[in-house]
Amino acid sequence: MAERFPVPAKAGTPVLQLQGVNVFYGRSHAVQGVDLTLQSGVLSVVGRNGMGKTTMCKAIMGLVPMSSGSIRFMGEEIGGLAPADIARLGVGYVPQGRRLWRSLTVHEHLRLMSKPKGRWTPERIYEVFPRLAERRNNGGAQLSGGEQQMLAISRALLMNPRLLIMDEPTEGLAPVIVAHVEETLVRLAADGDVSILVIEQNIGVATQMSDPVAIMVNGRINRVIASATLAADRDLQQRLLGVGRHGHDDTDAGGQEAGPGVPQGAVPAPVGQGPIRIYMANPVTPTRWSKDVPAAQIEASARTVSRPTLATIDGRVIGDTSALAARGPSEPHVIIAGTLDTKGEEMRFVRDIIKAAGLRTRLVDVSTQGRNHGADVSAQEVALASPRALPGLASGDRGAAVAAMTEAFATWTAGQQDVLGLISAGGSGGTAIATAAMQMLPIGVPKIMVSTMAAGNVAHYVGSTDITMMHSVTDVQGLNRISRAVLGNAAHAMAAMAKAHLASPRPDPLRDRPLVGLTMFGVTTPCVQQVAKLIGAEWEPLVFHATGVGGRSMEKLVDSRLLQGVIDVSTTEVCDMLMGGILPATEDRFGAIIRTRLPYVGSVGALDMVNFAAPDTVPQHYRGRNLYPHNPQVTLMRTTVDENLRIGRWIGEKLNLMEGPVRFLIPEGGVSSLDAPGKPFFDPEADAALFKALAETVRITTNRQLIRLPHHINDPAFAQALVREFLALHQGRRGAARRRT
Repeated sequence: MAERFPVPAKAGTPVLQLQGVNVFYGRSHAVQGVDLTLQSGVLSVVGRNGMGKTTMCKAIMGLVPMSSGSIRFMGEEIGGLAPADIARLGVGYVPQGRRLWRSLTVHEHLRLMSKPKGRWTPERIYEVFPRLAERRNNGGAQLSGGEQQMLAISRALLMNPRLLIMDEPTEGLAPVIVAHVEETLVRLAADGDVSILVIEQNIGVATQMSDPVAIMVNGRINRVIASATLAADRDLQQRLLGVGRHGHDDTDAGGQEAGPGVPQGAVPAPVGQGPIRIYMANPVTPTRWSKDVPAAQIEASARTVSRPTLATIDGRVIGDTSALAARGPSEPHVIIAGTLDTKGEEMRFVRDIIKAAGLRTRLVDVSTQGRNHGADVSAQEVALASPRALPGLASGDRGAAVAAMTEAFATWTAGQQDVLGLISAGGSGGTAIATAAMQMLPIGVPKIMVSTMAAGNVAHYVGSTDITMMHSVTDVQGLNRISRAVLGNAAHAMAAMAKAHLASPRPDPLRDRPLVGLTMFGVTTPCVQQVAKLIGAEWEPLVFHATGVGGRSMEKLVDSRLLQGVIDVSTTEVCDMLMGGILPATEDRFGAIIRTRLPYVGSVGALDMVNFAAPDTVPQHYRGRNLYPHNPQVTLMRTTVDENLRIGRWIGEKLNLMEGPVRFLIPEGGVSSLDAPGKPFFDPEADAALFKALAETVRITTNRQLIRLPHHINDPAFAQALVREFLALHQGRRGAARRRT
């Protein structure tokens, strides 16, 4: 037979139309006069095991012969054709069970099916399923169930089909992977490349993927019904889908509703546009022998959503290209984020207040259940921002899932533009997820966290950013007189701050003095005060107390591009990090300078001491050391030769990673007010070890220099040297500042 080619589309012609299709297995009448029409987009067919769904798929593909009836694809009769000819016409098939080659790698599967000059290529597959790109060299037997399903779908797409038939595509998959498959398929249909017929037993999946849904009972299409109606009607689910009375007790078509394949004259039941209650009457795969599920259990597991199906992407039906266009450049907006599976009502309450204030909003779901809850940005879309997080979300362990979503939401937030503010509300898990993302936003962008955790130690949540923590008083669980007041105050505050942020003038380099960050400790105060005075005419100094959070705050501003310069006098937080003090830096100390390549001027201020609290808190193994009571609540410990060697090497390695210009100044006369002749921490040998380690570690170049000076750190001459080197690195800005004056 001559090779067949995909059938060209005709205006108004259904992609797939079945009329009076009958299929027998011997004397068993498996498919009984099926009438079904898929105009375009996605159509789900649901039913219990043994209802004829898979047989119908096989009949469409020519894998089993039909006894009578008609199957038309793009207006052309395909009933009776061989499976290979049907595939050549443009019908792809993803069978139940995936059926991959165990020994072939992912890439070998794709190369085997790839066609020259086709719309679908392995490269495009990797864009749609980034996980497959990561696993391209793994064999079929080395893939997880979700990865196998992605590969099975990809294999069919490489045939460049106009119609994709999928039999139980989400069977046995973790919820987050189910959501990924759902959303990917609907977006493919939205692109207009392919229409999809999905066979499912899971009502939740079917109603998420298409609107309407066809119900198959005893080999017949019993009715085609609006997804929202089916999802919200637990009694109907019980009657038709194997929970409660069996399907043969209710085989009339009187309840059929308008949709693809519905007889003329059928009238759809009205479906409200507001939130609806979604029931899952088949929590396990239904069979002919399924038992009743108690109504109380169904009620307890139901959820409320404001958008019932993924088929209406961002409120627009499939095929509306404006849905895709809407994903272009964003406009200034406030992000309202929360775990919508449990906090949906509360977060929509906050959103509505902010919208009423005239601001654009974006509702983001950060729940870990993998379902769609009517958000502008689904939890699945957030999860995909960090593919590393997917295994944790799919693990079934709540702790791992929260950690994974925390990473994913932070990664997603870091990539957003035109954010006027971020507000959230939740308990410990929601607070951890939301505040990690807030820390990714620049200083100055409003951030409000309404939390049950706000009455305790919030240092971990706030970090070095300007997050506002607001105690929820009651748990964030439903709206009541107290929660409405607290959440309302937070929402109004966010609206006011966002408006102020939107209206605030942007920095003007021709008018404003540039900002320079300085790190100071009590024992380096004279030096920093002199530096601030010397540069104050041309630069606006911001002084950060080097107490652990101080250094992080300065570097947060560097990452936010709000600082144009740094004079890092006091790097003492490194001592506490390496020796176990109470005011430590993190391993990311100097990281912002490395990332931004900002010109860097630094020194060794207060690297002679480690900080502890009251004397009795000093660790036992340090009790015999040189300790100095700074005040009743702070005890300082002098660093030793060996410790200074370690500190010098650590800092030197960080300096080597800086690709911007670096000037690191060493005051050979002492590194703090306690490190001077006659003072308790005067130890030239320990200082010499520090300076030696730096000299041996730092790779000197024309761009990276160590400058040793015979001054004490608090001598005026040393402050002048710091300013001189700083201004030399910023000479262009200095000249511009002078011209402005």
